[in-house]
Amino acid sequence: MLELKPLSNDSIPKAVIRAKHYRLLNEPWQAESICRDILKVDPGHKLALLYLILAITDQFGTEKSSSYSEAKDLCEQLIDEYDRYYYRGIIEERSGKATLKRATPRVKYIAYEYYRRAMDFFEKAEKIQPKDNQDAILRWNACVRGIQEFDLKPSRDENRVQPFLDV
Repeated sequence: MLELKPLSNDSIPKAVIRAKHYRLLNEPWQAESICRDILKVDPGHKLALLYLILAITDQFGTEKSSSYSEAKDLCEQLIDEYDRYYYRGIIEERSGKATLKRATPRVKYIAYEYYRRAMDFFEKAEKIQPKDNQDAILRWNACVRGIQEFDLKPSRDENRVQPFLDV
């Protein structure tokens, strides 16, 4: 049986750069793999954890769609409260985008719910954002534009639409 080889602590800084590089090259699977290697050696490495969350969400709606629930669980490992809210918003927003790619009934209602949950998280992040960081506002605005562009609406059903657990 094949076994994974561990990274050395000294190689982590370059591995983090590689993970970011592969995300930018639109190779999230490779970035995800690198982040998992880093986190095996340093489970609390903040950038590796953030890049892993982003690499997972980069794959929402693809053939190799990673787990929505895993991304949420990874978010809980973030120490900073702002980061937890902000990245949970990212997860919900990207879930909404991935949902729009499906050819299923009520997809616009489901996507709307994801976008609204994202906006709730971005709003919480905005309340505690660092003074020089308004990323939560930028993401909130992007969600509003997405809702408008795709003409998303809440379900008229009293119980509303339950979003998919995995995208």
